[in-house]
Amino acid sequence: MQAGSELGRVAKATMDAGNLVGDDVIIGIVRHRLCRPDAQRGFVLDGFPRTVHQATALDAMMDGRGGLVVVDIAVPEEVLVRRLAARRICQACGSNAPVEWTTACGKCGGPLMQRSDDGESVVRERLKVYLRQTKPLVDYYSARPTFRTIDGNQPPDVVTAAIDAAVDAAVAGVRL
Repeated sequence: MQAGSELGRVAKATMDAGNLVGDDVIIGIVRHRLCRPDAQRGFVLDGFPRTVHQATALDAMMDGRGGLVVVDIAVPEEVLVRRLAARRICQACGSNAPVEWTTACGKCGGPLMQRSDDGESVVRERLKVYLRQTKPLVDYYSARPTFRTIDGNQPPDVVTAAIDAAVDAAVAGVRL
């Protein structure tokens, strides 16, 4: 999106409306990215897969690559709405702004702004889409020995430690 490509513009318009970009486009982007040399030893995906169709495509991409660890970070809806409504990014460089940056970017000094897809009505629509399309992934993955759920309604350092522990435990139980 930041590069201004046609695909990026389409994806941005879709996301701004509170919808998810189509499976085939996202699967193609991920497939292309996972073929790059720096992803051969492992990678972290955040926000993919979002549908069972994407998950089955990811399973095919993982064939011969080792185990897939899935971590579900559970956060109550009202907490998500509040967090996203407060989120800011730098208008100049696109950096995510931590809470201590109140008016200007700590990296480049640019002004901070709310992301267009973080308004309350858009966030609530995204959560409806999540319940319809993404929540079924919990059922898809939950029986796997490498699936973990953690409580995301905790301080960031606690969540980070829980993610680390969940991944370590899942990997320890998998023959890679």
